[in-house]
Amino acid sequence: MKAIEISSYGKPDVLRPAERPTPSAGAGEVLIRVSASGVNRPDVLQRKGHYPVPPGASDLPGLEVAGVIIDGDREAMRAAGFKPGDRVCALVAGGGYAEQCVAPIGQCLPVPGSLSDVEAASLPETFFTVWSNVFDRGGLQAGETFLVQGGTSGIGVTAIQLAKAAGAMVIATAGSDEKCDACRALGADHAINYRSQDFAAEVARITEKRGVNVVLDMVAGEYVARELGCLAEDGRLVIIAVQGGVEARIDAGVVMRKRLTVTGSTLRPRPVAFKAAIAQALRAKVWPWLASGAVKPVIFKTFPAEQAAQAHALMESNEHIGKIVLTW
Repeated sequence: MKAIEISSYGKPDVLRPAERPTPSAGAGEVLIRVSASGVNRPDVLQRKGHYPVPPGASDLPGLEVAGVIIDGDREAMRAAGFKPGDRVCALVAGGGYAEQCVAPIGQCLPVPGSLSDVEAASLPETFFTVWSNVFDRGGLQAGETFLVQGGTSGIGVTAIQLAKAAGAMVIATAGSDEKCDACRALGADHAINYRSQDFAAEVARITEKRGVNVVLDMVAGEYVARELGCLAEDGRLVIIAVQGGVEARIDAGVVMRKRLTVTGSTLRPRPVAFKAAIAQALRAKVWPWLASGAVKPVIFKTFPAEQAAQAHALMESNEHIGKIVLTW
């Protein structure tokens, strides 16, 4: 099969087309003929050598795919309600940049509604991540206020829409006025240009100093102290990336006085059973929103798979709004 491999760690041009043996599905797995593969920030980190491949996972990049089931564990498929020929999207631990990809059945979801394979391939990584962190770990509830950093990233456009659909007030940050407009168009009640405005001061103004209930942070570093100041009493800060650095200052007095929770997670190394539970929650609670159009995939640009290097360069430019997808 054709695949895109990391020839060595480095810049986008280390991504090279290659021929690889077709993988085989084992117990509890399916083999998917891939039509589209989502591009995500962890793929960039893996390409640079900063995101180790979990034991047993493919060394090929790619954490989400969409396509058709062509083979697999028939008994497990029947138990999960799938069969060969079904269109699915799937979260995988690696191997998504290829014409064929093995996925655990528990991490597969039917393509919702009339979505295309390109749209479906943009869903798993960000939807699993947002559900697990904003709703499971962060406990966001209807009527609460939610702040997401980087509102036009793949995670951001998903978080805005899911939080809004769940009945929260949404505040998003972005790096330009154009991107702030995009956040509002996706449903954010307020958008803050972090390059020209102090997001902490703006949050205080918007919430009349009450603060927000949940913050989803992809920056960490010096943002953490400011985000703690943005939280309301019993607020929750959830960290899912450290683009601003791993070291942060925490005012323990603020944490105690406001009874704050600081948490975080990474999804890739978690066991299949954990991810399967997220898939079940998404299918029950979020897939109907996608099928009805209440929540929509946001595709910024697609690239033929052989142009994966250009796709990574675009992601690193931070000029995109939404998801970048490879097609096969």
